[in-house]
Amino acid sequence: MSLTLISADFTPGGPIPAIHTCDGANTSPALSWSGVPPDTRSLVLIIDDPDAPDPAAPKMTWVHSVLYNLPPQANHLPAGIREAELPRGTQAGLNDFKNTRYGGPCPPIGRHRYVHKLYALDTVLPDLRHPTKPQLEKAMQGHVKAQTELIGTYQRGH
Repeated sequence: MSLTLISADFTPGGPIPAIHTCDGANTSPALSWSGVPPDTRSLVLIIDDPDAPDPAAPKMTWVHSVLYNLPPQANHLPAGIREAELPRGTQAGLNDFKNTRYGGPCPPIGRHRYVHKLYALDTVLPDLRHPTKPQLEKAMQGHVKAQTELIGTYQRGH
């Protein structure tokens, strides 16, 4: 069984509901996963937008959420979960909004893709003190046992 990631709030490749964006309540979507390899020690979840600022001419990947050290027995995050409600041991990294909270889609132009990436690691990472995505990816090197992704899209005012 391979690692899979789904959302009750949007279908793969489908639109993310406005409630989960800057045009709504800016709350995280519900996510659930299965197929975690048996010897997994922790999970990492990164949500980013590779289409920033304009999908016709992307210049950067904008990071919306960074979570690491999710316990391997966890199998979901409910919609709108707050940092204090995350599974025990979970740590948050810095997003490109310069905070550790979920930052929803808020594309300035066009329809953007939001890539929800889940990684199963063979280790529990040390306390990285709110790492950025590149810092976390460096710490993960050589420890990824499995990975999967779920893509949702969003376009403002359409």
